[in-house]
Amino acid sequence: MLLRDTIYHAIRLSILRCVLRPGQELREQILADQYRVSRSPIRDALLRLERERLVTVLPRQGYLVNPVTLSDVMDIYGLRLAIEPACAAAAAAQTDAALRPLHSFRGWVNHATTLDALLEHNTALHNAIAGFSRNARVRTIGHDLVEQYDRLTRFAATAIGREDMLELGKEHDGIIDAILAHDAAGAAKCAALHVESSRGRVVAATRIAEGAAAG
Repeated sequence: MLLRDTIYHAIRLSILRCVLRPGQELREQILADQYRVSRSPIRDALLRLERERLVTVLPRQGYLVNPVTLSDVMDIYGLRLAIEPACAAAAAAQTDAALRPLHSFRGWVNHATTLDALLEHNTALHNAIAGFSRNARVRTIGHDLVEQYDRLTRFAATAIGREDMLELGKEHDGIIDAILAHDAAGAAKCAALHVESSRGRVVAATRIAEGAAAG
């Protein structure tokens, strides 16, 4: 992989995982020092991320990690509702042997002791389900969506309590059980309900953040 691509992926991942927080200012020289490269690949990466609407160029000042907005949340969750139920239904059509890895996800949330562990589990499960689609383009979109809403979930993390975590686990188990039972309609329904529930949590956190910024 070329250096500029490596730097681009590293900064992008830092934004999506909220290591670089929404609203944080970025400076080319500081990032260049951090990654031990010249400013050229940093600038190239940030301009690519601007095209993805993850950063904004501030003339003569630097760059800004774009805040999470209610519009972002609704756009991403609208795509999730279009993609994830279809992926869950496709997974239900797989053989028992192909679905065996899903067993390891069931009940996992009951043993998650940290929010980071929960988020890693959430990402891994959704990536696994997206990977069952027979449509290569849907798989690609599904994996990209996982990265996009991982940022939203981490952004909303302060509003996620233990009860929310347990509810999330129940939703995940419902999807997994339907897939393992080869119930395509049930899997799609559980996936849709899970997306809607998750959207509610993230929308609430986003409104709180927007209200605080306005105040």
